[in-house]
Amino acid sequence: MDSGTSETNSAATPAPGAVFFDGASNRRRAVALKLSDALEIREDGALLARWAFADIRRADSPFGLLRLSCLTAPSLARLEIRDAQLTAELVARCDALEADLPNRRGVAAIVGWSLAAAVSIVLVVLFGVPLAAERLTPLVPDSFERRLGDVAEAQVKVLFNGKPCSNAAGQAAFEKLVGKLRETAGFDNSVQSGVLATAVPNAFALPGGKVFLFDGLLAKAENPDEIAGVLAHELGHLRHRDSMRELIHNGGTSFLIGLLFGDITGSGALIFASRSLVTSSYSRDAETNADTFAIETMHKLGRPAKPMGELMFRVTGKEGGKGLSLVASHPLTEDRLARMDKADAAGPASGQPLLSPAEWQALKSICGSGKGKV
Repeated sequence: MDSGTSETNSAATPAPGAVFFDGASNRRRAVALKLSDALEIREDGALLARWAFADIRRADSPFGLLRLSCLTAPSLARLEIRDAQLTAELVARCDALEADLPNRRGVAAIVGWSLAAAVSIVLVVLFGVPLAAERLTPLVPDSFERRLGDVAEAQVKVLFNGKPCSNAAGQAAFEKLVGKLRETAGFDNSVQSGVLATAVPNAFALPGGKVFLFDGLLAKAENPDEIAGVLAHELGHLRHRDSMRELIHNGGTSFLIGLLFGDITGSGALIFASRSLVTSSYSRDAETNADTFAIETMHKLGRPAKPMGELMFRVTGKEGGKGLSLVASHPLTEDRLARMDKADAAGPASGQPLLSPAEWQALKSICGSGKGKV
């Protein structure tokens, strides 16, 4: 190989490992290179290409290989060089080697589009998904929502190992309490409710008009107003269809659309969606609206709303952070409790007790224990 600019012999010295692709065929050519006033590429002495140094550009290549292209050559033409000395000499002669580097533009483009995609995702999560949830929720058919509620009910019983409590006297007291709340809140008899025998202090509103009270919460209650307030709060979630809205918000849109259009995997989607409902929590706005509904319902009955907050605070103090609880899905702050207290002060309770002392004790014992514990 002769790299001098004054080279006069016509034969180029073979360059070890130099491979040329002419861009017109997929033929791999072992070539000899000559560096004079331009880069000459020869095969068996025949000149294949002559590239001006100013037109040579580096192409994307792995470590240890110099891959070159030329602005005046076919777009697919490539020269590959592994010889370290020749690589160094070429780099020294090609002043514009790094200009318009495809791989650098590609990396910059990838980074730019990735950032744009990340920003788009954040905007969709913050604004698009909540808006979609608001718009889609009223469009969900009642039949689908009831179906989802049936599957979610089964999931609740499995996840919490809870069996329905059916003590006759306790059930009668519970139905009386729920009946008053349901009638006052403007619900019909399609709303279903029950008490489940599990020590977890919780209550749930599920799609399709289902409300469940856990015996663990009932055991901590000190009077009927506390339980009534919690049940009214759950009825508020039903009224506003918060469960369905949160399901769409938290990523169940694809499952919902699949089911609406006859997806044959609907059963699996329902199970996934129902588990999401059981383990998710409501937004701050949903909780505020449910509180408002509970306050209004309790006041229509002539009963205070603050006992609901006192019960939830009682659970918070004793069991906060210990797994699933009412507080996990219904976070209660001092502001919310103060709001209930202020609302009660505006109109003191004047209605009759929702349950008699005997009925209250029967309700506490609905799961078979005198203290209402499992």
